[in-house]
Amino acid sequence: MSFLVPLYVHPAEDPEAWRRLTEAADRAYGVVVNPADGPGTAPDPAFTAAGEALGTAGARLLGYVDTAYGSRPSSEIAEDVRRHREWYGVHGCFLDRVSATRDAVRRYRAIVRSLRRSGVSPVVLNPGVHPARAYARFADLLVTFEGPWSTYVAAFSRPDWTRHHPPGRFCHLVYGVPEALVPLAVRTAGERGAAVCGPVCGEPPNPWSDLTPALTGAER
Repeated sequence: MSFLVPLYVHPAEDPEAWRRLTEAADRAYGVVVNPADGPGTAPDPAFTAAGEALGTAGARLLGYVDTAYGSRPSSEIAEDVRRHREWYGVHGCFLDRVSATRDAVRRYRAIVRSLRRSGVSPVVLNPGVHPARAYARFADLLVTFEGPWSTYVAAFSRPDWTRHHPPGRFCHLVYGVPEALVPLAVRTAGERGAAVCGPVCGEPPNPWSDLTPALTGAER
């Protein structure tokens, strides 16, 4: 099991979290870099320094880009990715709020192909649910669950088509996990066909403001 890490807290606000993340970089599938719900309008020196430290430690950096469920123009998405690469040295991207519908497949396929042509890799898509099966054909990693632990344990259905893809293509992001149950959340993701996960203890409005104990705690 490896871990996708969306750490949505400023490095100056919680430098200790970023230090612990850097020390555990070898266990992360990727770290989502998100200075301002995207790259922002100018480079943030604190994120630049954090990205350099993570890169030196071997972490794979993914720039956060909001796709607004397919309503954002492709040019804006490409520009966000360009800024992430230029300012923070990211390798790939984390496309958030991705549509799950079949009607949007062609649009997202074109976006992913364009990003790959420019050297962006990997491309992670986050619809937060199981989307139309075609998305799995072009996403490097597909987040098929994002939500609270209470929902994850009570109601999860895995479509048959997911069994035709390796577990390394799927990720589950679960928040509100009691700390003592984080190891159970990791095992549950594996049993449900996801080899990448991100169980955190935080709650909305920003559950991703701290690291998963699975990355930096006793499990290591």
